Amino acid sequence: MKKIIGIGLLMATCLTFGQKKTNGTIYIDHPGIIAVEAMTQARVSGDAAKVASYLATDFKYYSGTNPNETIQGKDKVAFAEQNKWMNDNISYYSISRSKGAYPDAFEYKRKDESYDVHTWENVKGMHNKTGVKIDMPVHSIYTLDKNNKIISMIVYATNKVMDEIYQGATVRRNGVIYNHHENINTVRKMIYSFFFMDLEKGYSFFDEKATFQNNYEKQFDLARYKAIDIETYKNYDVVSAVEIGYPDYLEYEIGGGNSVLSWWEFNFVRKSDKKSIVVQFHLNHSFNKDGKIISEAAYFNSKLFDDK
Repeated sequence: MKKIIGIGLLMATCLTFGQKKTNGTIYIDHPGIIAVEAMTQARVSGDAAKVASYLATDFKYYSGTNPNETIQGKDKVAFAEQNKWMNDNISYYSISRSKGAYPDAFEYKRKDESYDVHTWENVKGMHNKTGVKIDMPVHSIYTLDKNNKIISMIVYATNKVMDEIYQGATVRRNGVIYNHHENINTVRKMIYSFFFMDLEKGYSFFDEKATFQNNYEKQFDLARYKAIDIETYKNYDVVSAVEIGYPDYLEYEIGGGNSVLSWWEFNFVRKSDKKSIVVQFHLNHSFNKDGKIISEAAYFNSKLFDDK
């Protein structure tokens, strides 16, 4: 009995995974592919008449990422207006196959003999007003009739690029800049604590999980930061620390981030040969809600320390 049940289950599995049923043919070369790509290049060149020649009378254009289930789609006139906007507002406009991709034509068993062409492309260019770079992957599904005229076009693409263009077309404030703020005071107190060799007080302004980076080391922790200080004070005396201009504290509305930007000139004297080395620093500090520094980015010419 067990053997009979086992054989029955095996046969059922084979039937489940073994059955196949075709629903058409996929083509890598097809008149529809030629029509779609020719229409696409006509869009790029701004030849509205040529674009229209590839479209069926009742053509409709849809965004595949639009959640509105009742959307009617854009007709030939609206599609032409959209293409005109692209040609009028985008420099270096191009649409080409994505690297390693190629279109496919799917001939299904449909009564009206329509079929689909799928493309994977990249739209590139630069928006003239905002300077926003466009390099956007796009997946499109075209349905064509038996005469190779495009009935519909469904496009799947990110909205982020166009959103940035629309937002960049108007002036929008993204927070507040302060020239006096408690976080600016913290940066000054931290810098001068180190200058006066009160290292423990200097480190107290940082969160214990603070991260650091500079123009020659990507990211490190507070322990590494302290080790760099030990090496610096071992080989150099810091004879002056001068604030250049004034710091700015930027409190961003988008994302809720913040930064104190400050500019400094430090005069180091190398202990080995008493050589004076003047180095300018640009510092960027971010803070948590408790007023502790959670990140520091330092930019300076490190080669000055290598000069003999």
